[in-house]
This record gives sequence, C-alpha cells and structure tokens, in this order.
Amino acid sequence: MRVPHACRYLGISRSTLYVLISNKEIEIVKLGSSTLVLTESLRSLVERRRNGDRQPEGSIE
Repeated sequence: MRVPHACRYLGISRSTLYVLISNKEIEIVKLGSSTLVLTESLRSLVERRRNGDRQPEGSIE
C-alpha cells in the first residue's frame, strides 16, 4: 500500500512512518519512484506492539 494509506491504517504521521521504516520495523518495496509499504509488515508491527514487544523511543537496532 502507498505511504499515505499506511499512515492512515496505523494512525501515525508520515514522519513517524519513515522512522519506523528506517528502524526496519516496517518493510517497504520501491517500485520506480513509488514507495510501497508491505501490508503484512504493518500487521506484524501492530501484533508486536499489541504483545508489548516495543523498543524504547530513539533506540537503534
């Protein structure tokens, strides 16, 4: 799905989504100039957060 839709799906800002992408918490695919967010990656993030597996803000891993 495209970035704006992924932001709405998670209820987060575009910049927060890109932080999650840079922290490798969400997987993307580049298709030409488009950035597509893998739906399964979003579902996996939601499940991990639901189960309390969350890194502290600003942590790098």
